[in-house]
Amino acid sequence: MAVKPTLLILAAGMATRYGSLKQIDSFGPNGETIIDYSLYDAIRAGFGKVIFVIRQSIAEEFKAVMQHKFTGQIEIDFVSQELDSLPAGFSVPPNRVKPWGTAHAVWVATSKIKEPFAIINGDDFYGRESFKIIADFLQKTTTEGCLAGYCLANTISENGPVSRGICETDAAGYLTRITEQTHIEPTETGIMALQTDKNDIMLSPDQIVSMNLMGFPASILSYFENYLQQFLAAATDNPKAEFFLPGVIDKLVQAGTIRVKVLPTPEKWFGITYPADKPIAEAALRQLTASGIYPAHLESTPLAEIK
Repeated sequence: MAVKPTLLILAAGMATRYGSLKQIDSFGPNGETIIDYSLYDAIRAGFGKVIFVIRQSIAEEFKAVMQHKFTGQIEIDFVSQELDSLPAGFSVPPNRVKPWGTAHAVWVATSKIKEPFAIINGDDFYGRESFKIIADFLQKTTTEGCLAGYCLANTISENGPVSRGICETDAAGYLTRITEQTHIEPTETGIMALQTDKNDIMLSPDQIVSMNLMGFPASILSYFENYLQQFLAAATDNPKAEFFLPGVIDKLVQAGTIRVKVLPTPEKWFGITYPADKPIAEAALRQLTASGIYPAHLESTPLAEIK
C-alpha cells in the first residue's frame, strides 16, 4: 500500500487586511471554516495527516477550534512559525515585524515531515479535484514534485490585488520557471501584474498560475535551510522582504534538483483576504453544498461516505 501523503496547511498569517482571525472564521452553511473544506477534500483524496503551521499568539484559539476536527479520519499536528524561528547563527533584525513568508513556514515544519507532502494556504479554497490530482501524483512517484495549475481567470479577486506564481512549462508539462507576482488585478486594459518600477506586465486570462498547492517528496526539505540562510543574509536591510515558496521551487527547478509536473485543475478558486470576500465565499459554499459536492454537515459525515 502506498504511503499516505501529509498535508501542510500554512495558517500563521496575521490577517491584517481581513481584520480578524480568518483561519477559524465561519463561511459554510453550518459554520464551517475554509480549512474544514480543505480537510474534507484531503481525506477524500487519501491524505493521512495534516500539520498546521500557526503562530503561538493564536495557538490556544486555533487549537480549540481545529484540533478535534474529523476525529479518527485524519491525524492532526501543529508547528509554530515565529519571527525568531531561524537557523543557527541568525537573529531577528531590530526593525523586522513582517513574517518571513511561505517558504519559511514550510521550513519550520521540516522535522515533522517524513513522507510525501502537499502544501496549501489556510485561507484559500482549492476545490475537490485539485486535492485529488495532487494526492494521486504523490502516491505514484517518489522522486518528482507537482503543483496544481489554475487558470488565472479562475483565481482573480473582485476586491483587491492577489499574489500568484506565474508558471512556465515545457512541452511535457514540467515546470521550467515560476515567478511570484504579488500584485495582480484586473484593469480596464486587462489583467495586470503591477510592478514597483511601473513596468507593469499584462497577463493572459488563460495563464497557468500556482496557488501554493504543491506536492513533493520529503527529501526536498533538506534544501530549504540553505536557501533560507541565503535569503536571511541578503534581507538584513529589507524589513519587508519575504521568503516566498515559488522562489525556492524556481531555484530547485533551475538547478535541476527536482522536476515539477504542472497538473492543470478545472477548479475555481476563492479566498479570504478582504472583509468583502466573506459574502462571496459564503455564497460559493452554499452553492457547492446545494449541488451535492459537499454534505450539509462535513464533520458528521462518516469516513466511509467520504469518496
